[in-house]
Amino acid sequence: MTGNTRGMRADARRNRERLLDAAVRAFSERGLDASLEAIARDAGVGIGTLYRHFPTREALVEAAYRNELARVCDSATELLDQFPPDQAMRLWMDRFIDYLTTKEGMAEALKAVIASGADPFAESLDRLSTAISTLLDAGAKAGALRSDIDPLDVGFALGGILLITSDEGQRDRAGRMLDLLLDGLRYRAG
Repeated sequence: MTGNTRGMRADARRNRERLLDAAVRAFSERGLDASLEAIARDAGVGIGTLYRHFPTREALVEAAYRNELARVCDSATELLDQFPPDQAMRLWMDRFIDYLTTKEGMAEALKAVIASGADPFAESLDRLSTAISTLLDAGAKAGALRSDIDPLDVGFALGGILLITSDEGQRDRAGRMLDLLLDGLRYRAG
């Protein structure tokens, strides 16, 4: 969850989360043409509630982007709790590609946020590096993944996979490339 939600009533937190989910869907599908009224309606709240949480369209776009980033980064620990480290890494890479796809759909809206002077990417690299490091460290400790990998190299490799497989119908190819990347992370492990 992004933003300062401490001290917020439970119903207000739920409304905020529903607004962020609706915003991601709307901005991903329609970019800046997404209607704030439709986002509020989709979230099951009034437009006044939307504006109480997000006073501008740019604030909503930035919060939606950061919320998605937090979800994918936070899932690293959850996956490690459920799966062996190398399998957790592969599942996380799938989630990361899906996240990047969402971000690509929001690209137009994010450009408007940047043009307004905000920097929605300010904490992105640190959060991603931490999530990938968590997975790599667990994998190295278990002897399942190499211990000499820079987490940002993995992040950039994932971004490259998305670039060459971003056309519709290329998700299977992305999966095969993720398998190859994981094989490289396993090479000479332990």
